Amino acid sequence: MKLPPFLLDQWLAQKFSADPPIEFDLGSSTGPIWTLRELLALGGDMGELLETSLFYTPPAGSAELREELAAMEGVGPESVLAMTGAAEALLILLHLAAEPGANVVLPNPGFPTNEAVAQSLGLETRYYTLRAIHKFQIDPDEIRRLVDRRTKLVLVNSPHNPTGAVLGEAEMETLHNFCAERGVQFVSDQVYHPIYHGPAMRSAARFPHATVLGDFSKALCLSGLRIGWMIEPDARRREDYLNARSYFTVSSTTLGERLATLALQHRDAIYDRTRRVAAANLPLLDRLFAEHPDWLGWVRPAGGMTAFPWLANGGDAREFCRSLAQYGILLAPGDCFGMPSHFRLGFAASGERFAQGIERFAAVLQKARLRPAQHA
Repeated sequence: MKLPPFLLDQWLAQKFSADPPIEFDLGSSTGPIWTLRELLALGGDMGELLETSLFYTPPAGSAELREELAAMEGVGPESVLAMTGAAEALLILLHLAAEPGANVVLPNPGFPTNEAVAQSLGLETRYYTLRAIHKFQIDPDEIRRLVDRRTKLVLVNSPHNPTGAVLGEAEMETLHNFCAERGVQFVSDQVYHPIYHGPAMRSAARFPHATVLGDFSKALCLSGLRIGWMIEPDARRREDYLNARSYFTVSSTTLGERLATLALQHRDAIYDRTRRVAAANLPLLDRLFAEHPDWLGWVRPAGGMTAFPWLANGGDAREFCRSLAQYGILLAPGDCFGMPSHFRLGFAASGERFAQGIERFAAVLQKARLRPAQHA
């Protein structure tokens, strides 16, 4: 099956070549970007790094990386597998779920590749919807109604991309138990954990039957490493994952795993920077949306580094995003997530320059040619 165009990545790619150039990346979903120099300044040794043998790493990941991940997640190292980002982990899970007549339960909106990959593998995709009218909160009853004897897995994403919604601990436990009782795999994508803008949540790795996904691209802000991980308590499933990985990517990069291990050893500093930037930038969004309620609506994110505002008139946001790109501001149109009136706004990737970006955003909104009537 031919995969559909990946609208999100196609749109975001213009930040590398747009004319006029993109000055403020408010469309990406990661946090403040680190340089290699900044990462090594946390305590790395360039001499040791230069002695790295550029050979394959173990398929499950280096012992050092898995031990650091295990310590962070509160599990044994045997439960940890390194991946090429959370993307490979999701690909493996969907590939293994693809049995004749099987279905998977996914969030809507959600990361676009999940739907496309699942359908390309012949899986029936069922969706529970995160609605703005309900502050994008998951309705556990809606998920329960979607599950039947052919359901292979239920995927939850908390903090959620793109809405920033957070699933409460009680609801998470209820869904985990519901799936475990029915032999349905419960998958928690928590790539934005532990970045919260209210009460902190514990990792889903504490549950005995949860498959937990994480990566270095979101909360850890090191997307260039292309490293992710899975926490899987089931030994048979781990064997299946490693077998699939042997066909897909074999292993991660040696340098990537070395740098990822260093990052985990200093994760408090990385998380603190992410929280500091997000905490400084969120109030700027509070003010922006409070000043333009006739044009824009939003739900304040409870976690992560993205929000999912919408045009108050219900119009298609793609032209709105295209107009802002002409002023050097990159947003991600909601049709990339199947919700055209929305747009994704990332409030941490641009770091300390976010205030300037929002100032220009607000100025553009004042221009007559961006009135809501023009986007009906």
